Amino acid sequence: MRLGVLDVGSNTVHLLVVDAHPGARPLPAYSHKAELRLAELLDARGAIGQDGVDRLVATIREALEVAEDQGVADLLPFATSAVREASNADSVLARVADETGVALQVLSGADEARLTFLAARRWLGWSAGRLLMFDIGGGSLEIAFGLDEEPDAAVSLPLGAGRLTAARLPGDPPSPADVRTLRRDVRSQVARVVGDFTRFGAADRVVATSKTFKQLARIAGAARTSEGLYVRRDLSREDLRTWGQKLAELPVRERQQLPGVSEGRARQLLAGAVVAEATMDLFGVESLEICPWALREGVILRRLDRMRDAAR
Repeated sequence: MRLGVLDVGSNTVHLLVVDAHPGARPLPAYSHKAELRLAELLDARGAIGQDGVDRLVATIREALEVAEDQGVADLLPFATSAVREASNADSVLARVADETGVALQVLSGADEARLTFLAARRWLGWSAGRLLMFDIGGGSLEIAFGLDEEPDAAVSLPLGAGRLTAARLPGDPPSPADVRTLRRDVRSQVARVVGDFTRFGAADRVVATSKTFKQLARIAGAARTSEGLYVRRDLSREDLRTWGQKLAELPVRERQQLPGVSEGRARQLLAGAVVAEATMDLFGVESLEICPWALREGVILRRLDRMRDAAR
């Protein structure tokens, strides 16, 4: 069957269309996305403003038209950090439902971490052993660890690249003092949860998902997207530290010229590098592997599992 995942994230609204059936690998058929950067549209009260809600509704309507054109039989709509933590989340969800007919499922941070971990586990397989997974989104950082498909530990921290950029890094480029303050605060928050994971032992393999990690790996020399999903892409802590220092000195227009950096994500990349470096450092990770599957694939895989179980 043809499934569609409608991901209302903190940076983008992304419709991923896949051809799938239980027991098989989902095959991407079409991708449609629009950058809204909801994490940067929250007002002083933490609410998504009227303009942001208007744009969200219009974007979801457009995605529904695309899904219909692509022959999607079943749509899986969900929202993550920006909607989840907005002070007016209930009214936003109600308006989306009233005007589009889409009932967004709001995932908890722990659910995000678990579903992303599931996708990474399925991609890498059982031979990966004990798996440690990092994901930096627009609104939050997810960390998960485990030997099975259900992680032993999973947390979500409010350390998304979009959120931190909007709230903590004014200026282009931001001042060194703001960068140092952000670095200190990020490390403090990550350090509080390290013990929740290290008590389970050392990881056999460390992976990262998300656009932020992919772009950081690309500017550090990893293979282009055009070279395919199955080319291994790694990011070392040493390279990340070097590029973090460089990004702090570059204005947005110069970051946009770096290989693999999209115009819409260039402003957020420094905050993402700060979070990535802190996470790798505090968890003692020298190098990690970029995993092409993430939350959207996890949502699809969970749905396929339930379909298979119901058919038994």
